[in-house]
Amino acid sequence: MARKTKQEAEETRARLLDAAELLFQQHGVSRCSLQDIAQAAGVTRGAVYWHFQDKAQLFHAMMERATMPLEEGMQPTTQQAQHLSLAELRWGLVNVFYSAMHNERTRRVFEIAMQKVEYSGEMQSLQERKLSSHRDWRSQNQDAFDHAVRMGQLPQGLNTRIAAVALVALVDGLLHQWIMDPHSFNLLEVGQSAVEGFLNSLAFSGGSLLPPMSEEERARLGQEGICRRRAPTTQATAPPLQA
Repeated sequence: MARKTKQEAEETRARLLDAAELLFQQHGVSRCSLQDIAQAAGVTRGAVYWHFQDKAQLFHAMMERATMPLEEGMQPTTQQAQHLSLAELRWGLVNVFYSAMHNERTRRVFEIAMQKVEYSGEMQSLQERKLSSHRDWRSQNQDAFDHAVRMGQLPQGLNTRIAAVALVALVDGLLHQWIMDPHSFNLLEVGQSAVEGFLNSLAFSGGSLLPPMSEEERARLGQEGICRRRAPTTQATAPPLQA
């Protein structure tokens, strides 16, 4: 059999990734075997192993193909700049929201990563990659905030580490909510407003809106249920008929 050309190999790899995306979204990662993916792509199981060592490596390649353009968009716009400006940080995050709404591949891999994969068994190795990605994300945010503080755009007393963690939680939470129920709100509109509101709030250097938590409030932490039980509703009954 003739040796495949580089272009043919790249086309086969792309077909495998396309098939994996669709099958993972439809059935979940754990329910799809490499044989299923090979069959859907119209190739042999051996062709899968020629490109990918195992399902975890294929999954990582699938995610990287969709998210790499987003990560490249989170880089400084000029070669001379070493740090993201706040405007560049905002654009990068809003671009994530836009891509999730308008790019089918981006939305599909977000749905798979958030709802269709368990990081256990053969996928356990990807857990550290996921954690590393979030650490890098937080570090990037903090670096942008630290730079803004040095530039005088944010107050000196800002805890940039907490701000970086909070921004990740805000964006990640919005994506999870929207992927779970895309018709509940406009991700681009709400996401941009939330990110801008958060970034603008960091510049607020006036008095605190809330007083510090009192010792009484701290003492009550964990003492009450998170969800209060509702009293059972009773249906009114008609009075007995008089004889």
